[in-house]
Amino acid sequence: MDEGAVAAVVQIRWPEGEWSRAYGVRDLKTKTPAQPTDRAQVASVTKTMTAVAVLKLVDDNLIGLDDPVNDVIPRFTSSLTPPAPITVRQLLNHTSGMPDVNDALPKDVDFRPVLAQTLTMEGGLQLAGTLPWTSDDVGSFKYSNTNYLALGLLIQTLRSKPIVDVLQEDVLGPLGLKNTSLDRIDPHETGILHGYVTLRGELVDTTDNTFMVGNPAGCAISTMADLNLLMAGIFQGRAVSASSLREMKTSAGFHPYGLGVWEHADGCSKDSRHEARGGFWDYQTVAVSSGDGRYQAAMTVTTPPMPTELEDPSTEDKRYYLNDRIESTLNEALDRICRPAN
Repeated sequence: MDEGAVAAVVQIRWPEGEWSRAYGVRDLKTKTPAQPTDRAQVASVTKTMTAVAVLKLVDDNLIGLDDPVNDVIPRFTSSLTPPAPITVRQLLNHTSGMPDVNDALPKDVDFRPVLAQTLTMEGGLQLAGTLPWTSDDVGSFKYSNTNYLALGLLIQTLRSKPIVDVLQEDVLGPLGLKNTSLDRIDPHETGILHGYVTLRGELVDTTDNTFMVGNPAGCAISTMADLNLLMAGIFQGRAVSASSLREMKTSAGFHPYGLGVWEHADGCSKDSRHEARGGFWDYQTVAVSSGDGRYQAAMTVTTPPMPTELEDPSTEDKRYYLNDRIESTLNEALDRICRPAN
């Protein structure tokens, strides 16, 4: 909180107990103190949920990890013109080389018209299709939100129901995430952490926006307790089959990203820890689990109000730095818990 963050909420779980704290305020208008049970937009942590839903398709023999999706996902080929067959695995681990839809969004400093729209999965693919995608891109790690828009369409196609319904039935419900939602956030709801940026020096509350509603790359609103339940359920083997979990934990080549989760060294075992990370202009969130699912830690920070990178390019590095600090703080905490001093 010493660097101007509006709020920070953290929960840590281990076999013998749990610990939660909240710092700062829910919003800058009422200055109501933040609580450990408060909810926040967790952005790309949603990708981990979507990855679980995709792996359940694999477990149900509806598609294989190394099956091409070009002719399965509606309008995939016509919208994106892929330079090669693209597999489910390549979408999950960001090695498709697909351009990121975020790079095709308007670059106006005034971002408010963009946040007032909804980025649909189909619309996202069309936007990304305006950017180049060559065969040289395929096979190397390149983080792209478009991969998970395509996976959302894959899930909808093979399950014959809306993506948010599948995520609720296949992920949130079975793992007990009772305080997680996938629809539009209600800024008047009690227990919501508000996000802020600045625009030409003026403070803007960005909590109420429709941009990511129903988006499998980043729509979830959740508590830190629910994120720990998510990670515990996955890595204790209660979300997907043992074979799918092994695939999920396997990184793509030299890059520490598996199927919907990041890999991190575990200071207490020879196994790896795994992380779900999410961030946008106004929030940064990290959820960590030990490989065996016995230890979890999750934190969200409502970032200090700053201009977007559209107005000040240096902002992006500041947010990456904050995300790295959250990650290191959580891992250091888990190290202390699982490796107590003599």
